[in-house]
Amino acid sequence: MRIGFYPKLAADGIRKNRRMFTPFILTCTGMVMMFYIIMYLAVSDILNPLIGAYTLQSIFALGSWVIAIFAAIFLFYTNSFLIRHRKKEFGLYNILGMGKRNIARILFWEMLIIALVSVALGLAAGITFSKFAELGMANVMRVNVTYDLSIAPLAVKRSLETFGVIFLLLLLNSIRQVRFSSAVSLLQSENTGEKPPKGNWALGILGVALLAVAYYLAVTIENPIKALLIFFVAVIMVIIGTYLVMISGSVLFCRLLQKKKSYYYKPNHFVSVSSMVYRMKRNGAGLASICVLATMVLVTMASTGCLYFGEESMINLRYPRDINLEFRFKDISDFSDKHIETLKSGVFDELETRGVTPKNEYFYRSANLYGFVKGSTVEVDAAKISETDAMSSYLFYFVPLADYNAVMGTNETLGDGEALLYSYRTDYNSDTVSFNNGESFKIKKKIDAFTSNGDSAMDILSSIMLVVPDLENSIKGIDTIANFNGDRLLQMKWICNFDTGTTPKQQVALYHDLTTAFKDSSSKEKLGYSSVYTSSQEFERQDFYALFGSLFYLGIVLSLVFIIAAVLIIYYKQISEGYEDQARFEIMQKVGMTKREIRKSINSQLLTVFFLPLILAVMHLVFAFPIVRQLLLAFNLNDVPLFAATTIISIAVFALFYTIVYRLTSNAYYNIVSGAREDR
Repeated sequence: MRIGFYPKLAADGIRKNRRMFTPFILTCTGMVMMFYIIMYLAVSDILNPLIGAYTLQSIFALGSWVIAIFAAIFLFYTNSFLIRHRKKEFGLYNILGMGKRNIARILFWEMLIIALVSVALGLAAGITFSKFAELGMANVMRVNVTYDLSIAPLAVKRSLETFGVIFLLLLLNSIRQVRFSSAVSLLQSENTGEKPPKGNWALGILGVALLAVAYYLAVTIENPIKALLIFFVAVIMVIIGTYLVMISGSVLFCRLLQKKKSYYYKPNHFVSVSSMVYRMKRNGAGLASICVLATMVLVTMASTGCLYFGEESMINLRYPRDINLEFRFKDISDFSDKHIETLKSGVFDELETRGVTPKNEYFYRSANLYGFVKGSTVEVDAAKISETDAMSSYLFYFVPLADYNAVMGTNETLGDGEALLYSYRTDYNSDTVSFNNGESFKIKKKIDAFTSNGDSAMDILSSIMLVVPDLENSIKGIDTIANFNGDRLLQMKWICNFDTGTTPKQQVALYHDLTTAFKDSSSKEKLGYSSVYTSSQEFERQDFYALFGSLFYLGIVLSLVFIIAAVLIIYYKQISEGYEDQARFEIMQKVGMTKREIRKSINSQLLTVFFLPLILAVMHLVFAFPIVRQLLLAFNLNDVPLFAATTIISIAVFALFYTIVYRLTSNAYYNIVSGAREDR
């Protein structure tokens, strides 16, 4: 047999089945391109000057592996359509005398051609568009970038390795399917599954139960820490539940439609429902895959978009003023008015020597510690708090009444044992607060607001602030509680935040000057503090832009990958089902069914089944709204209207795109069933 026989046969097979192979090759090309671009961004020099460069590189590296894993799963899924469509051809080869080993050689050359074309085109497109991707990322991260086109050897190497393994696994899986199938089963492969399936009530009920539990967990969660732990469990339950409901429920749904005679016995419903019911078990898996992908797109777009557009709000919460100083003390006695006045004068002297007059300034003393709330009692001894209790811990702040009145411009009064209470990200409903082995306070009044607290915004836990008459006496009993791992539980701080009225560049310079000045040992000794934490809104802004810009950009890329996957699943469903339904529609045309009625039947199928994934995906997103909001709180974002807006926009954009794509792919189905016999 001639050397070029198998390559020629493989090339002819690809060419003759280009309607099936072209989307697959384009998908492989797109996956290679996306993987290369993300790996290119992970090693890009654009990230090096940033403080969190390692974190950002890790985010993009993780994104590349998400694409790699998803590509492997999805290409296996789409390749199954190709093999199923080709099995009849391979069965004919087998009957004509070609052995399974010879068919394996054809499969080898087909996969080699696809791999070479896909990887070559994918790398070429990736290298071409990598600079555009870098410019786009620089834009959302608001950093500078050069316009030199470059190639990342590591990204090329990883792309070749990753997709080399994927294509090898695809080849082995294809050979396995042909190897363990007889010639007869290969010839009849397109007719398998024609036995009417039965709806499995048990699996359907199990799927509904899993979705109900996942929805309940998502809706009732009230703690960002619990949200982090439960989120992935809920995601797995939703995925499994979706597949069970779509596979079993869709069969039952079609059966119910058949029993409704007024609906079923109509030309535009009869053919579509009767054909769908025979393949609904396989069809349900495809619909579930589309639903899961749509949900992933919607959650990714809504959450990352919210983080990106809400980054200024997060910056203002975390860093309330241009310059934020936090002086820490070891002894309660350092909280005396005289001591604080000395420290305040020292800060103003440093600003005066640099020609800066503070504006919008506020100062207050604060003592904080972590505790677990049970009723009206707070356990603050770390040795007595279990891991389960720690999941419901709170951060408690004690602020003296004089400082609160000065900051908020109020004239509140308190008696002995009384306190004002302000809760952040939580509700506290008891009238008293008792600390084990410490003080007990009666809540005189719940206050609605307090000035921005960077610590509360940064901490993933909810917080409760108690305004007490006298800080030193109020926390004395709490300070005697056992230490945690030898460290003091109670942290004592003086917060000093102010605006400068200077340019961003001058603010950053002042931040560096103050950091150097106050970390000097002579300043600590003179002003009586143990350590200082300094921060600048302008200095931190670039890192915020970089972090959330990179997350937003990665979200866009992953959403695009998931959308491409959903489009391909829809396309292959239309093509494969079109060939399956050819004979049925040909018979119906012979007995008088017009092409207009065929179009109505296709539209009926569209409205009956294929919008179910979108509807269920929107339902998933609605119930996921509370838990995703809790996850956003971990990033200091508590802007519910913004998250609601990005969610609604994401749903609207994806629904429009989904409708357009399905309309376009449904035309391919229509062309096949309405006149493909003549075309072939």
